[in-house]
Amino acid sequence: MKPVLALVGRPNVGKSTLFNRLTKSRDAIVADFAGLTRDRHYGTGKQGKHEYIVIDTGGFEPTAESGIYMEMAKQTRQAVAEADVVVFVVDGRAGVSAQDHDIANYLRKLGKPTVLAANKAEGMTDGVKLSEFYELGLGDVHGMSAAHGQGIRDLIDLALAPLNLPDPDEEGQEQDTGVIKLAVAGRPNVGKSTLINTWLGEERLVAFDMPGTTRDAISVPFERGGQKFELIDTAGLRRKGKVFEAIEKFSVVKTLQAIESANVVLLLLDATQGVTDQDAHIAGFILESGRAVVLAINKWDLADDYQRELVQRSIETRLAFLKFADMHFISAIKRQGLGPVWGAIANAHRSAMVKMSTPVLTRLLLEAVSFQAPQRAGMFRPKLRYAHQGGMNPPVIVVHGNSLEHVTAAYKRFLEARFRKEFKLVGTPLRIEMKTSKNPYSDKE
Repeated sequence: MKPVLALVGRPNVGKSTLFNRLTKSRDAIVADFAGLTRDRHYGTGKQGKHEYIVIDTGGFEPTAESGIYMEMAKQTRQAVAEADVVVFVVDGRAGVSAQDHDIANYLRKLGKPTVLAANKAEGMTDGVKLSEFYELGLGDVHGMSAAHGQGIRDLIDLALAPLNLPDPDEEGQEQDTGVIKLAVAGRPNVGKSTLINTWLGEERLVAFDMPGTTRDAISVPFERGGQKFELIDTAGLRRKGKVFEAIEKFSVVKTLQAIESANVVLLLLDATQGVTDQDAHIAGFILESGRAVVLAINKWDLADDYQRELVQRSIETRLAFLKFADMHFISAIKRQGLGPVWGAIANAHRSAMVKMSTPVLTRLLLEAVSFQAPQRAGMFRPKLRYAHQGGMNPPVIVVHGNSLEHVTAAYKRFLEARFRKEFKLVGTPLRIEMKTSKNPYSDKE
């Protein structure tokens, strides 16, 4: 599981600038006035071998009792609850404020690992100006500058140090154990709980639930037709007698971590509401994580002809990047259309864990080049020589040759279509990496 870092602090101390720096993005809007960020923003970052999830929050006023500041405080408290480590950002130039003391008091009571980061500290002597922040009682003060990138690496090292993260290289490559890890993802009230309870009540093969740590999604082993599954639930399963009830309390971090833990993700949509921004964000993260995916449009029985046409069009336009995924129209409450979904899940898992031989990949590559050569770029025409498999879940094909940096995205899609057709890949992303051979004479005069 990726560790979760929450950026907390009063307005206009540079949390969003730090968020963009950590995620190497511009997802958070930055401007020189307070109160711009109001909702939680989520992103992923990486330092060295370790990846992490970052949550950007609005200005935190723990004592706010009404209005927009109270709602922003709720968002921040939720982010802190989801986080493994809190990064408390203060303004190194403005000094300590009464609001900083309120936030520090709140964080000390929680007892969660906290790193105190003094932003806007470029060109300042830590021991002189930053010493006043020790009165917050949160330990050492780390001076840094989000805008200039100073002290960022040390900040992440400090934040990840208490977690004792394992070396990713020691975890080994993805292995096919015969158990399909299935995550059910979707926004609240699309019917995840109904679908899960229908599955578990129908099969009656649940042995027990396995609650993990606060960073782990709850997993439930079950079996259907001789195939073993491990259901990684994003809604939060709780046991009540022989029936599992799912609490529809939406946690973005739980969803992201469940997606990353899974082999296959069942993305559940609501036929009566179409594809929302939240659906598109979840779908985008599934693609970014490289997980196999099956689309299920729930509440199909409640949708009229106009809604059905509308939802199909919205899927074609807003989720066009998931065109490789199988799509099924179901009704969880009436148990309609659920059988074919299991077949699609099995096919998606098979495609994600497929083994492709080097001779077959190279033959397909050369056939594709003879059918349509890559476009010339100036003096150079890319020469594609051979291909081999570079990974599974998702499948990765590594192509070797010369001048491959000039291969266009359109030609990569052309190759992807040929590989997909040959290996019957459905429901999984396919990544194609280009590796250019080094010129042995490049170092010689």
